[in-house]
Amino acid sequence: MEQLCEAIRRQVLERMDFSRELEDVELQELIAKEMSYQKEAERLSIQQRIFVEQRVFNSLRKLDVLQELLEDDAITEIMVNGPNHIFYEKNGQFWEHPYHFASEEKLQDVVQQIVGKHNRVVNLTSPIVDTRLEDGSRVNIVLMPIAIDGSAISIRKFGKEPIDMQALINFGTLNQEVAEFLKQIVVDRYNIFISGGTSSGKTTFLNALSAFIPPNERVITIEDSAELQLQQTPNLVRLETRNQNQEGVKEISARELIHTALRMRPDRIIVGECRGEEALDMLQAMNTGHDGSLSTGHGNSIRDMLSRLEMMVLMGNELPLQAIRQQIAMGIDIMIHLERGRDHKRRVVEISEVVEVKDGEIQLNPLYQYQDGLQKVGMLIARR
Repeated sequence: MEQLCEAIRRQVLERMDFSRELEDVELQELIAKEMSYQKEAERLSIQQRIFVEQRVFNSLRKLDVLQELLEDDAITEIMVNGPNHIFYEKNGQFWEHPYHFASEEKLQDVVQQIVGKHNRVVNLTSPIVDTRLEDGSRVNIVLMPIAIDGSAISIRKFGKEPIDMQALINFGTLNQEVAEFLKQIVVDRYNIFISGGTSSGKTTFLNALSAFIPPNERVITIEDSAELQLQQTPNLVRLETRNQNQEGVKEISARELIHTALRMRPDRIIVGECRGEEALDMLQAMNTGHDGSLSTGHGNSIRDMLSRLEMMVLMGNELPLQAIRQQIAMGIDIMIHLERGRDHKRRVVEISEVVEVKDGEIQLNPLYQYQDGLQKVGMLIARR
């Protein structure tokens, strides 16, 4: 069937009128016509014919063999390991897709189709790129020969409808008591930092928290690839970083966007993920009247995340460690840590208040900890 799809695709390309843009309906009619010329198609059932026609259409107009995976709402991750191996995660389990790309060249055509829609460039000079799909799904791409066995694509899908806090309660990520506590600290404009490992649900959790932001507040979001789906935030400005390219397009970094955001009269600033030296700018924004700001970062625990924040600040700034710790303690009020367990469930495992710097160390006040369920272990010390 793969050979039939490729044969029809080649014939359609030969007969297409490239002097104008074909409508989808016209392209589908052309594919059906070419299908009728193929003797091999005579042995196919109606369902098989529909499948072949859709595959050819997807290869010409959409993202080829990835399209059906993208349209399956139950699939959360798609991993392309070269043209011949495609894996996906569905309901917490990994599966190998029975179909593959016709060649490395076709795979790279799809790569260029993805990056071209969002002002990104990926080539032999710049073989690694982060971007997104139109629905906000996160995409990482690594081209050959950096990816030795063929170009690699990693897609983190997001649902069509943002997951709210009630859904997270139903999933067992947290309980009702903790959700009410989080609602109160968002409304009271505590600065919140969410940490967790890869695929622990940080972005989803940040989206859910955003529903508690009062609708009369102005929010600026800053991301490498715009994927946040903020809920009930009408006065919203979304900013996205930009990579430099060979055509002379200037890089726009997260640091520059944070500086710009400060001049846009924000009530809150949300930095989708702190990865580097922009951490200092985020902390300074939190310390200069933009209470209620939020961000996320990769860390194995709250303590580990604090250490990573120190290293991020040191990446582009020559500051004493004591001064950095003071900035962190003054800027961040609440740390929330998420984990993905062996059962594939994502949970809040710790919530702590950042209190002060004492004897050179950041002092934490644990509020909730996961002990066969999320249990309250302390009270807020510094209420706003």
